[in-house]
Amino acid sequence: MKISLFNNLEILSSYAAYIIINQLENKNDLLLCAASGSSPTLTYELLNSNKNRVSFEKLRIVKLDEWGGVPMNHAGSCETYLQKYLIEPLQIKKDNYYSFQSISENPKNECERIQQLINENKQIDLCVLGLGQNGHIAFNEPADYLQANCHVAALSESSMNHSMAKDMKTGSVYGLTLGMSEILNSKKIVLIITGKNKDNIIKQFLSRKISTHLPASFLWLHPDVDCLIDKESTEVATIETINNNLQ
Repeated sequence: MKISLFNNLEILSSYAAYIIINQLENKNDLLLCAASGSSPTLTYELLNSNKNRVSFEKLRIVKLDEWGGVPMNHAGSCETYLQKYLIEPLQIKKDNYYSFQSISENPKNECERIQQLINENKQIDLCVLGLGQNGHIAFNEPADYLQANCHVAALSESSMNHSMAKDMKTGSVYGLTLGMSEILNSKKIVLIITGKNKDNIIKQFLSRKISTHLPASFLWLHPDVDCLIDKESTEVATIETINNNLQ
């Protein structure tokens, strides 16, 4: 894992966008797995500003996860987010976008549909992830065991306290998510760590101890991960820990 510490979110996002553009230049039909949330937002906006440099015509995007039981057009849905920051600005073709449908009579079948689409493409080329405050990636929540493939997930209190979920009816909300296998089988992973109140989980993550109770720790098993950390979102003690782990 390559760990990089950036002075601010702008510099971090520029580097993350550079990685994506570089990968796209090497493979114009790149299959990009896209996370939602505040961490990658500026990165996605910078992709849009580079449309004159690289073509997004053949770019394929698969949604990392979705809030199940919530309308697709809900302000807090991953669909609304991705449409705003990626799909519409980059003019991604309908056939090149693989999206969990948040309202489904059979959520399990919806997960199997996305699983089949990924299987048909063999593997994800580049997976963009964020780090949850409890160490989750996508909706793979801390637990005694983790699910390998796309699945319906019961959401933790930490996830339901996410800013995207503030107006959701918590009783009927669940997660639709890629599993650990799809994520770890990606050719390359970019982990973007920003936001406040993550010092403790960053320290646990950097301990390199792998545990199902910290799903992100499994990224240490992957051969090509860029971990990008925003210095402004960490405490001095955490920065010292990061510096000791720089590779």
